[in-house]
Amino acid sequence: MELKTNHAAPVLTDLAPTISKSRLGIHSSLLPYSQQGAPFSGKYITIPRKKPGKLDDVRSNGWLDAMKSSSPPRKKINKDFSVEVASDDTDNAYLSWMLKHPSALNFFQHITNFARNKKIAVFLDYDGTLSPIVDDPDRALMSDAMRDAVRNVAKYFPTAIISGRNRDKVYELVGLTELCYAGSHGMDIMGPVTNTNSVNSTDKQGKEVKLFQPAKEFLPMIDEVFRTLIENTKGIKGAKVENHKFCASVHYRNVDEKNWSTIGQRVHDVLKDYPRLRLTHGRKVLEVRPVIDWNKGKAVEFLLESLGLNSRDDVLSIYIGDDRTDEDAFKVLKKGNRGYGILVSPTPKETSAFYSLREPAEVMEFLKALVSWKEQEEAN
Repeated sequence: MELKTNHAAPVLTDLAPTISKSRLGIHSSLLPYSQQGAPFSGKYITIPRKKPGKLDDVRSNGWLDAMKSSSPPRKKINKDFSVEVASDDTDNAYLSWMLKHPSALNFFQHITNFARNKKIAVFLDYDGTLSPIVDDPDRALMSDAMRDAVRNVAKYFPTAIISGRNRDKVYELVGLTELCYAGSHGMDIMGPVTNTNSVNSTDKQGKEVKLFQPAKEFLPMIDEVFRTLIENTKGIKGAKVENHKFCASVHYRNVDEKNWSTIGQRVHDVLKDYPRLRLTHGRKVLEVRPVIDWNKGKAVEFLLESLGLNSRDDVLSIYIGDDRTDEDAFKVLKKGNRGYGILVSPTPKETSAFYSLREPAEVMEFLKALVSWKEQEEAN
């Protein structure tokens, strides 16, 4: 994919262009169920300024509540039959939620009706979208069938992976050269980008590519915080700290819940000395990121502009993701009527996505259906 853009770095202002509400030519009566409601909460938490060393800090400033809210309980287990079963209340809540965020599979024809005669661009998260959520992030591997599905999508549509992981790591996990990759929540974009702020590099096949890194100046700071977090959490059983280059992640999925306040406090004590860093919450993970106006939504805009698609009226973007950080991308697409966000979740969540899918298996089914539809379109 040939990319060209005039973005500067770092970006500290709102780059979203003014876009007509009817950009996609979709009448309001044809859109999915009403998307009105309370905005998604808990995107990020301002670094507190309280005295360090007191667990009351974590409890009183909302971090602990945010950690719990980002980690929904597992379905109840019926021990007699050794299978997972959801309660009737859970099923009813999910069905009610789906009235507002219907299945992208059930509404696939609606999506393709809007996509006809349009250029489709596909954006995908990795963990929980292309691979299952597992206890060990290093074991979150996508299946060969999923890899084939993504490869086939990229044959017909510009496709990018936008992940919170280190870009090199997600590139290694996916293993497809025909995609664009954005790591660190979009702060590390790899592609043949024409940009005065990009730098030359080569991929693992030796192909020349460009890197766009709007948070490059934060690299030494993130590395310093990463080393400190490792040292400060090494006594907490199950804690895992990862360096994603432009952000650092502290996983507490394998930490006993009674120790969550402790791990939250340790992160709090580190961040109090770094006012240029902020904390975001993912699925049982605390992520330390630079305070700049850049996120997955900005990365989507950047990639669309780089591909020459940002100012066109005949473009339909599809973004599929499962995490709170994907909400920024959902909001970008929703705000300008530019496409559809699809949330991957087996439980109800506040979201700006139009549609939903339950799990990665349904994501693969959707991607295959998209390819089949495109092949039929070209055959006619």
